Amino acid sequence: MQGDPKPHFANRYILQGEGALIAIAGIVLYAQHGFSWLLFAALILLPDLAMIGYVRGPRVGAILYNLGHSYIAPLILLAVAQWVDSETTVAIGLIWGVHIGADRALGYGLKYPEGFKTTHLGRV
Repeated sequence: MQGDPKPHFANRYILQGEGALIAIAGIVLYAQHGFSWLLFAALILLPDLAMIGYVRGPRVGAILYNLGHSYIAPLILLAVAQWVDSETTVAIGLIWGVHIGADRALGYGLKYPEGFKTTHLGRV
């Protein structure tokens, strides 16, 4: 990939706003269900453990980080939670989604293999 990927100015802010709204919606749903805030505090930063992949290099790091910071896994988890009727799994899926939404709102995007600071939202 050549140069520094920079999304159009408006697109970046649309994606950041989307992330903020997802984070807020997740927190509201979490509160409405009456889930444990201790569980929330314990797990909110857990997806960042995916950064450990960077010890194996930027390509592996980007893949693992993106797996932990894509909405796909928490949405699958929430679907499974409904299927098996597991409130704890719903709580975990919401926490994961809130983490991703907050990251996006702060400008942390999915990573490119060129390095940790090169994301789909621009440079961090």
